[in-house]
Amino acid sequence: MTAADTHAIPSRPVTALGASSGARVRDLRLDFFRGIAMFIILIAHTPGNFLTSWIPARWGFSDATEIFVFCSGMASAIAFGGAFDRMGWVLGSARVAFRVWQVYWAHVGLFFATLALTVFLTDLDITGRNYWGQLNLWMMFVESDKWDNPDILLSFMTLRYVPNYFDILPMYMVVLIGMPVIMWLSRYSLWFVAAFVGIVWLMAQNALMIALGLGAYHLEFPAEPWTDRQWFFNPFGWQLIFFTGFAFMRGWLPKPPVTTWLIVLATVIVIANIPLSNIGIREFGFDWAREWRSDYKALISKSDFGILRYVHFLSLAYLAWVAAGDKGARLLAQGTGVLSRIWDQILAIILKVGQQSLAVFVVSMFTARIMGFAMDVLGRDTVTSLMVNLAGACVLVATAYVAGWFKSQPWRARKGAS
Repeated sequence: MTAADTHAIPSRPVTALGASSGARVRDLRLDFFRGIAMFIILIAHTPGNFLTSWIPARWGFSDATEIFVFCSGMASAIAFGGAFDRMGWVLGSARVAFRVWQVYWAHVGLFFATLALTVFLTDLDITGRNYWGQLNLWMMFVESDKWDNPDILLSFMTLRYVPNYFDILPMYMVVLIGMPVIMWLSRYSLWFVAAFVGIVWLMAQNALMIALGLGAYHLEFPAEPWTDRQWFFNPFGWQLIFFTGFAFMRGWLPKPPVTTWLIVLATVIVIANIPLSNIGIREFGFDWAREWRSDYKALISKSDFGILRYVHFLSLAYLAWVAAGDKGARLLAQGTGVLSRIWDQILAIILKVGQQSLAVFVVSMFTARIMGFAMDVLGRDTVTSLMVNLAGACVLVATAYVAGWFKSQPWRARKGAS
């Protein structure tokens, strides 16, 4: 299969965050939008990257994180939900536990690799910047009566210390752990599932719980033992978007109909977000929007996953779902001309990145620090920044193809091969 042979792609299963087994079901939209999210995440995590000012998150409440988590929920319904169907609850739960174990070590490896990189870049003393300090990792090196290094390492390994830059994978692990509970409840009633997901989400909303006088019951995890800081991505809030995607793929939620009034409603919601967005404040000078965001920040909280982020994302996802067509049919080139062939190549690359999203994500977080250093050295003019971003994107593409090659296990001798 060539890179442009997109019509042959459905032979490989959609999997959750790059998992390698699952039901033989495929929807191009999952890999396509996860692939797009991977490139956006790379841009967003590169320090001083001017493209960050124009990523989708600047136009509305939701961003690439919602794409990543929602699509991972859908893919998990195939890779892990199928395991529950075929092998039962116990082995299905074991399958999820094994994936959590894999993600945990990816998280640990990413942290120490990035820590070593930032120490190396700082010691080069080319720019005069402290790169591990930029990630607020002072406690790894600076002595204090609040901590000591052995305790820091133990806290990190037990997820009691979760630095902000390294908080997405821990959130994903906790959400995955909730899957056996969801599958157990689904045996009895989908209403139990909905009630569980809804109640957990409500208990993750800090402002709401305080308003109800139930602040002590706010669900959250401490991010470090020596302060009151909590995980930036509260998994009890973010499980709502994950299990929404999961429910759609399981068929627990019906596919929304393609109707004019729904398209108009979703479009109105998306457009209405613009004046209240970063773009609205920065480019159009809507000072009232800045005040509104401050007054109603609980509704758009990224940490607790505020309800307006959910509404905005579902509206945007519906429009993307309609535009892409059934199982992503409209994503495929319809002609045979030069532009169609170019699009075939681009689509194949995006799909490959989406297929290998765990490996790509880990590498992207590491690469983003190198990109920031490169811009510190080379400058941040438009041409230089674009070239650095292009180089970073190429690293992600290479990672996806290499990861895919390893997962194909080419060392296994084929029957009849010498």
